[in-house]
Amino acid sequence: MEVVLESTIKCPNCGHEKTEEMPTDACQFFYECENCNTVLKPQTGDCCVYCSYGTVACPPIQQNKSCC
Repeated sequence: MEVVLESTIKCPNCGHEKTEEMPTDACQFFYECENCNTVLKPQTGDCCVYCSYGTVACPPIQQNKSCC
């Protein structure tokens, strides 16, 4: 299975969407929306902002590994 490195994050506060390249060597715990400046954090049970708010889960989760 090929790992997808791009994910579109959607801000739950204002609905702004932006496609970002995910890091392959670390989890991203915080993400600031460039539209409303809300700082996103992972939801309970998720390891990173991509797993909570992205269209694609982070690379470790895609590979069925534990995240960070």
